[in-house]
Amino acid sequence: MSAGKDPTVYLWWLVSRASGIVALGLVTAAVILGLTMSSKVMKKPGLGRRLLALHEHLALAGLGAITVHGLALLGDPWLNPGPAGIAIPFTMSYRPLATGLGIVAGYLAALLGLSYYFRRRIGVRRWRRLHRATLLVWVFGVIHTLGAGSDAATMWLRAYVLLPAVPITYLFVLRTLGSGRRRARAGAGAGAGAENAKAAIGRGARRTPLGAQQLAEERA
Repeated sequence: MSAGKDPTVYLWWLVSRASGIVALGLVTAAVILGLTMSSKVMKKPGLGRRLLALHEHLALAGLGAITVHGLALLGDPWLNPGPAGIAIPFTMSYRPLATGLGIVAGYLAALLGLSYYFRRRIGVRRWRRLHRATLLVWVFGVIHTLGAGSDAATMWLRAYVLLPAVPITYLFVLRTLGSGRRRARAGAGAGAGAENAKAAIGRGARRTPLGAQQLAEERA
């Protein structure tokens, strides 16, 4: 930057870019922590409650950083997106696909993050299924950062964005496999329960004269 240029011209862009990088870091940490809890990797007693509190704080801080990231662009004289450009996906003239996915990621982050406080009304089981879409927030955020960032070609930013994909993929696979095993055990338990109930009904029938008569008729 030459000495003759006013650095305040770039101030809003710098604020937006810095808050966007912070937002992606917070979302990444929240996703890793959420997958860690759901995949049951850490089973230390009492740890789950502390991790849940940390997960909540990371999600709220991420929402705050996302808000700053979007609003700061309103002051950028070069981009000049206007309220519609930062609020309506895929309408910004600058790299509309990447910026649009960033806006969608922001809305998803707000919807899924704040839904935690309404999970009793939604239903805990339904809320948990809905909350799995948080992974999409990270995926869209990565695409937005690499597709719309002016410094996306730098090695440090690529490492910052892409290296967390390794633990996220690993934990996602663990959670998926664990969910499959739990469903299989639940199905086996339900089948065993039904067989036990039938057996109990059969034993009760044999203890009554009517039951004995029915069994005799069936054998005949």
